Order: sequence, then C-alpha cells, then structure tokens
Amino acid sequence: MTPEELRKAVDSGTIDTVVVGFTDHYGRTLGKRFDAAFFLESIDDGTHACDYLMTVDMEMEPVAGYAFSNWSSGFGDFHLVPDLDTLRLAAWAPQTAFVLCDVERNIDHHPVGVAPRSILRRQLELAHHAGYTPMAASELEFFLYRDTYRAAHDKGYTGLVAAGWYVEDYHLLQGARVEDYVGAARRMLRDSEVPVENSKGEAAIGQHELNIRYAPILTMADRHVVMKQAMKELADQQGVSVTFMAKPHHDQSGSSCHIHLSLWSSEGEGATNLFSDGTGRTDAFRWFLGGWMQHLCDFMVFYAPTINSYKRYQDQSWAPTGLAWSDDNRTTGFRIVGSGPGLRIECRIPGADVNPYLAFAAALASGLDGIANQIEPPPEFNGDAYTSADLQRVPTSLREAVTVFAASESARRLLGDEVVEHYSHFYRSECDAYDSTVTDWERHRYFERI
Repeated sequence: MTPEELRKAVDSGTIDTVVVGFTDHYGRTLGKRFDAAFFLESIDDGTHACDYLMTVDMEMEPVAGYAFSNWSSGFGDFHLVPDLDTLRLAAWAPQTAFVLCDVERNIDHHPVGVAPRSILRRQLELAHHAGYTPMAASELEFFLYRDTYRAAHDKGYTGLVAAGWYVEDYHLLQGARVEDYVGAARRMLRDSEVPVENSKGEAAIGQHELNIRYAPILTMADRHVVMKQAMKELADQQGVSVTFMAKPHHDQSGSSCHIHLSLWSSEGEGATNLFSDGTGRTDAFRWFLGGWMQHLCDFMVFYAPTINSYKRYQDQSWAPTGLAWSDDNRTTGFRIVGSGPGLRIECRIPGADVNPYLAFAAALASGLDGIANQIEPPPEFNGDAYTSADLQRVPTSLREAVTVFAASESARRLLGDEVVEHYSHFYRSECDAYDSTVTDWERHRYFERI
C-alpha cells in the first residue's frame, strides 16, 4: 500500500487506524495505534517511544546494567521512523493499516545500533556494497490449541486442548480440521501483502507450518514479524491460541524456523542466483556455507535466543544437534536444497522463537565473512548426523551460548562491540531470571520425596 492509496482509503472511510510497530530483543512487536488521518499528517515526522524498550525483560521491567539506556540516563525517547515500503492493509483487524519502523536516536536521527532491524540493515548494506542481493525465507512452525490465550494463562499453560489428537505430519484429514484457523490465516496474510505458499500438518500433535514466499532478506524478516503478530491477533479473535515456543512439550518435537538463504545479482527481472553458474555450485556458494558454519556457535544466541530454545536439540527429534552439511539430509544442521536458480542453503538450527532480524543478520554476516576470507566448509556429511561422534555439537544451553558469543572475536568484528555487549547482557539477564525461578518440575520432583 502506498501513502496515496492509504489516503484514498482514509478519505473513503475504509481505514481509520494505522498501527505503527517495531520489534524489541525478543522479536515482540511494540508500538502505537494512530488515527489514520493524523498519521498521514505526521507521516514525515514519525513518532517517539521510550528507549527503555531496548532494556526491558518479558515482564516489561527495565533491566539494570545496559549502557544504551538506564535509570541514570533518565530513560529518554528514541525516534520511530515508518518504513513506508512496509505499509500494508492489516487484513486481520477492521479498518486498519500496519507499518514497521526503523529505530533512530532522538538527538541526531542516526540508527539505534542495537535495534534488531538496524543490525540487519547494516549487514544488508555490506552485502549490497559487495554486489550481492540476499534472498531469504523463514519456515515458521507453531502449535495450535483450542484454549483462548486467557484460558491458557489461567490454567498455567498446562492441560491445554491441542487442535489435533495424533501426529499429523502432512495429514490432510487433520489439516482439514484446523482450516477454520489455518485457512483463515492463509487468506488473512495474503490480503495483508504477505504472499502465502502453503500450510501443512507437522510432526507433533496440534503442530502446523505455514510457509510464506521468499523475498529480499529485509522484506522477508518484515513478513515474518507481520505473520506472527497477525496470527496471534487472529487466534485471539477466534478464541484459540498459537505458540511459537521452540519446545512447548518435553515429549514432542519442537517448532523450528528453518531459514533459507541465497545471494543474487540484483532484484527483479534479469537477476541471477550467484550460488549457481548454470552447471554447478559457485565459489560464492561454497564460501558462504563455510562462513555460516564456522561462525554458527559464535551467533548461536541469535538462532536459539531463549532458555526453552535448547530443549529442542534432542537426537532423532528433527532438530539438528551436530554441525554438518549435506544434500537433502534432514539430520544435519545445514541442508542444501534446490538447483540452478533455486539453489539455496537451508539452516535447520533456528527455532520458531527467533527474532528474524537477528537470525538473518547473523547468517548474512557469517556468510559474507566466509566469502571475504574464502572459508571452506567441511566435507559433506553422509549418514545419520545424530549418531556421529565426530561432529561438533551445538551449544546445549543459553548460558553456554552467551558465554561463547560474549568472548567471540568474530562476533565483535562482524557486528561490533556495542551489539555484542548489549545482547550479551540481555541473554545473561534472561539466564539469571531463569536460574532464580522455582519451577513446577522442582516442586513435583522434590516437594515430598527429598
């Protein structure tokens, strides 16, 4: 939707609200709802929000220790600048449009360097400077329940009614039973300019996947954000709930967010996939893969950003546990799919809880470094990667992953000290919050019998 199309919709009364949003560390969409006419009047000015939003935890409590903003600095404002390329009809909400913002410093309007979209934009600029147009896709899996979000909260998120009652991977019958929600989600996303390819049942009870079409990497990250927000709001409207947790149930497979990447010469007609030369795979493909793999553990916090993320990495669970690549092998962390113009690298390590801006930024920074330094990937792995004792394993906890990230010379060189320090503090704070919490598991295990 262009601003002029929005103006016409406002004049005709079909749109009266514009939602202005951005993502925080967790990938949550935060922002404001504008009267649509006022938004059009102030479209060049943007809006403001409190900069504490880049320091809060999941409960919206400011966490001490950030250099970016703190009580001593008074928690001022930063500037939200609508990216009008993301302006769209919000088909999930009546008479509403939606736009995503870049986050800028209030004093000089330079990008806030620790904002997730800023981090991806910086890597995209480097890619463009090197002559590459990154194309990407993210495959989001989710669990669907027949409980409302409020009912799920009141039940302590236990005893929820799954939308299915047996594993439904590719099952059309079980898929038909959730068309009231999933079908509505496909149509709602399509009408919100998020092109949908398909949906399907997944490898756990009540688990599904909805795939949207690949796009230039920043556009894809934006689509990912819009998709999650829209699907949660649609669930609220229908009296159901969805979760993008990486591992909602200990006895079932978790939810992934496989990310696909390739480098192109440009966008649009005449563009060529630089991973393929028409007869085989190029040096750019090989070195990008080598860099992505070499730096995987450096950036694991961006692929697995929560305490829960690491519960997903279990053998024979469809979530990879070893760092290896192979052609069309779902036991390895990196799977090569497609050929010719469709050739791309699929990383199967991220979970559905990723912040797409951070995950794509980490992947792109790693791959570009691979090309710049001609990093060779290891030999292709054949067989069952779960049973190989020779493969390096992915980190097993957020605490382990953030320790690697904070000490990584590569992470600091590729993203900068400011980003590494800021996000190290963020993930350590998440670990500290978990470590100080008494869980149901502990009470069930120890209350009587210890």
